[in-house]
Amino acid sequence: MQQMLKQAQKMQQEIAKAQAELAEAELTGTAGGGLVTATVSGSGEIKGIRIDPKAVDPDDVETLEDLVVAALHNAAEAAKELTDKKMGPVAGGMGGLGLPGF
Repeated sequence: MQQMLKQAQKMQQEIAKAQAELAEAELTGTAGGGLVTATVSGSGEIKGIRIDPKAVDPDDVETLEDLVVAALHNAAEAAKELTDKKMGPVAGGMGGLGLPGF
């Protein structure tokens, strides 16, 4: 029983460390050949959007909107990949515990 408690504490520490690393990480996604760049944290928080003035056409706002969505999607995918990379090894050790999401 003592060994299981130590294992659980170690796992909690590893999860906390991975979560802290994710919160500090910044990932970018781009669209339109770099006309729109989105930056998100590893935990998925939107940090910023950069739009190249060349992407701004008052007669075609819909394309700019699509580029922003695509850049955010690209950045979110990068954040998911990083999360899988950081949390995968930790979560893998919890397989038999019956915890939701693991």
